[in-house]
Amino acid sequence: MWRQDVKKPKFRKIFCVKIRRLERYLSYHSEFERFSTMTRMLKVVLPIVFIVLAIGASFVMVQSRPAAMQKPVSLPALRVSVNTAVRTPVTFVVRSQGSVSPRTETILMSEVSGQIIDVSPAFVSGGFFKRGDILVRIDPRNYRSAVKRAKAGVAKAQTQVATESALAGYAYEDWQRLREFDRASREASSLVLRKPQLQAAIAELESKEADLEMAQEDLNRTIIRAPYNGMVREKIADIGQFVGVSGQLARTFAVDRAEVRLPLTQNDLRFLDLQSLSAGVRLPVTLSADIGDQTFTWNAQIVRSEGVFDATSRVLYVVAQIEDPYGLESEGREPLRIGTFVTAEITGNSGGELFAVPRYALSRGKTLWLVDDEFRIHPSDVHIVRMDENFAYIDEGLEEGDRYTITPIDQPLPGMKVRFDG
Repeated sequence: MWRQDVKKPKFRKIFCVKIRRLERYLSYHSEFERFSTMTRMLKVVLPIVFIVLAIGASFVMVQSRPAAMQKPVSLPALRVSVNTAVRTPVTFVVRSQGSVSPRTETILMSEVSGQIIDVSPAFVSGGFFKRGDILVRIDPRNYRSAVKRAKAGVAKAQTQVATESALAGYAYEDWQRLREFDRASREASSLVLRKPQLQAAIAELESKEADLEMAQEDLNRTIIRAPYNGMVREKIADIGQFVGVSGQLARTFAVDRAEVRLPLTQNDLRFLDLQSLSAGVRLPVTLSADIGDQTFTWNAQIVRSEGVFDATSRVLYVVAQIEDPYGLESEGREPLRIGTFVTAEITGNSGGELFAVPRYALSRGKTLWLVDDEFRIHPSDVHIVRMDENFAYIDEGLEEGDRYTITPIDQPLPGMKVRFDG
């Protein structure tokens, strides 16, 4: 049916039109696909071509550039300060610290009871006194009465001794007369001669004399005198106060000498001759303290060692003594008050002739940078005998006349060029 309709002129024309349209559409579609394919290829190829051309152009430019002029670069010489190594006699000094304390400290106590009726003007905190000065008086009336009773007892006992002595003499005379009448009589017994009664009277006298002596001593103890030249640290009792036996009156300390306990480490002991202390040799010490804006010094001596290491801090304490710390016997000297914190410099053993090098000149603790004749630096490992706060004392690794830098250098290199200050 369809084929028959096509064979008709009208339908044939329509069919041909549709066929042409279809062919035209297919033609457009194929061209569009070709154009899309070419576009995608260009997106990939063009960047590659551009990169290749850029590389080629860069290569051509590099190859065609003129040769650069080469000029050797000279590194600037590092500016440093130098010292010249010189051996000098060294006596080691050991440093320590401690607080000043009194050598003799006492708590004054009353040996009798009673009311305080008088005190010395020096009986105040910080007051100075001398040995034998009266510090406190206790009411003595009861003790004076006790002395009178004791004296009366002694007198009574003396009378009894005299009576018994006389009776013993009479008894002896009576026995002598009796013996003249009876030659056969035996020797007189002690009881006949009243010897026991006389001995009892003598013993009673001695007892009463002891009571008198004790009463007199108690009366004397109502006056409390200073046991030494010293100072009152703390006043505990005052006038009008009643004190009993062993009642505390004040805390005092002697001012003739003061002491400082100085801790020493085991390493410090290598540079001190503590064995000589047992032979009576004293080690010189210089004590110093900052008071206000000034630094004062005092001379002292190490007099003894405590002999054992502290179990906690592992240090050994030595004791330094200073004479007349408050300067009472020497005018114009700053007093070294009890409780002052001081720094001590103890004169130790001789180390011979060593190089004293500033600590900051050492690198890594033991390396010294030497400067040769061409002003280049080279490292030298040195042997340090001892090091204190300021210097390192060296015996090996350095020669007399060597120059070494004392300026700390950041990342030094062997052969580095240097120049000197000044």
